[in-house]
Formats: sequence, structure tokens, C-alpha cells
Amino acid sequence: MKDGNPILALIKLIDDPDEAIFEHVRDKLLSYGAEAIPFLENSWETEEHFGLLFQNRIEGIIHEIQFDEVKLQLEQWYQSSDKDLVRGAIIIARYQYPGLQEELIHEAIQQIRKDVWLELNNKQTAFEKIKIFNKIFFGTHHFHGDAKNFHSPMNSFINTVMESRKGNPLSLSLIYSIVAQSLDIPVFGVNLPNHFILAYLDENGSSLFLPDKNEYGVLFYVNPFSKGSILDANSIKEFLDGLHLPHNREYFEPCSNSAIMRRMLTNLIASFQQVGNLEKVNELTILRSLLD
Repeated sequence: MKDGNPILALIKLIDDPDEAIFEHVRDKLLSYGAEAIPFLENSWETEEHFGLLFQNRIEGIIHEIQFDEVKLQLEQWYQSSDKDLVRGAIIIARYQYPGLQEELIHEAIQQIRKDVWLELNNKQTAFEKIKIFNKIFFGTHHFHGDAKNFHSPMNSFINTVMESRKGNPLSLSLIYSIVAQSLDIPVFGVNLPNHFILAYLDENGSSLFLPDKNEYGVLFYVNPFSKGSILDANSIKEFLDGLHLPHNREYFEPCSNSAIMRRMLTNLIASFQQVGNLEKVNELTILRSLLD
């Protein structure tokens, strides 16, 4: 890195006591975006003669640049035609883990997919496919609901859930549905109040021949937080009755991928509210507003 680099020249002015000069320097560095981060990180690590003010300001500028990048990526995701679930979850995880290795998440998902695929065949019923899926997902790969630290933010970030194999209803449902859909198993998220489950869509109209047919086009429901237990519409009605809520269609039908990402951000906002981190609450609220 040459001293003539304009980014390095700006970095040397970061601890200027004149607030107006610092604000100008900060704004100029922010305008460089991600390009400035390696220079900022290197200066933070190597310039030992700079004091605490310099380091705090460096950290603040790096965070602002990374937050701006997450906002941009989330806006682009929201405007995209497919709104890919994995991509959306990774963008949100990058808010907390800007250096996460995306390829590791994709590799882990592909391994689960392969393990399930090896045991599937076209003669199996929907129930049989889910039974196999549950055996691999919860048995072989040890995914489980984190009831002990239910509100931990770690249960909402896809990278930490993939690593720890534990999560909340939304994150487990997210990963479960991503793998299932990649295998052409029609499993999609249902945005229940205080919970999140999955709907196995009745693509062949099988429920029309059942005495208690599902009016929402769903064959049955799956609860990944409870190791993939099978539910019917009556179970959801009882759940809603317990919360004194009406039986709205939205509680029985699949929701959009945008709604899933909004719910993930809502969960994270609640998690950081519990620990009193208002800065993260405010930033996550900004991210959620981009999906409205």
C-alpha cells in the first residue's frame, strides 16, 4: 500500500480533534464503500501509536460501511424476481457476521440434500418422504430446537444454526424447507403467530378424497421445532384458539419469502431488545423497513 493512496491519507486524519474535519473524513471514507475496509482494518491492527479514539472511530466507520452494504444487498434481494431464501438469510447473517464464508453454508446444505436424496424414490408417499427427511435432518444431522436459549440471536442466523445444529422455529423451518424444495418436496413456510411451521402442499389434489379435506390446498403441516412432527389444520385451529386469535387464512397457507425474512428480522429485534442492545435494535428495524 503506497502512502499516496487517498484512502490512507484520509485514515491518518481520523483522530483529528476537530469534529468537523473528522466528519468530512468519515463521509469521504464511507463513499469508498467496501474498498476502504482492508485499509481501515490494516490501520486498526498495525498503527499502535494511535490511541483509543482512533481505534473506536475506525471500528465505527467499518461497521457503517458494512451496514450500508447489507442494506444495499437486502434491497436488491427484495427487488429480485426469485427472492432466494438462502441468499436472503445469508444477507441478514452478514449484518452480525460480515466475514462469514457463504460457500460453507451452501456445502452444508448440499450435504443434507444428498443424504436425503439417497433414500428417496418416486414410489414413496408424502408422509413417507417426510419420515425419511426427518430421520436424516434430525437424526443424522442432529438439528433440534433450542428451547433452553430460545430467544438467543444465535438461533436466527443461518451460519450459526448450521454450525450448532440448533435454532428457533423459523430458522429450522427455513433450512428444512430449503433442502426439501431443492428435492422437489413441496414444503413451504407458514407464518403463525408466536410460532413458525411448514405446509406440505397438496399438489396432486389427494386431500379431495379424504373425509376431512384441507380447504387451504395443504396435505399436512410439519413442525421442525418438534423434530418434524405432523400436524393437521385442526391442530392449528386449537393453537390459535389458545392465543384467542381468529382463524385467518394466512395462518394456514404458505407465506412469501419476503415475509420469512421480515419475520427473521422481527425475531432478531426481539432478541436484542431482551439484552438491551438498542443500537442493534434500531439498525435491524431499518433493515426490516426495507422489506415493507
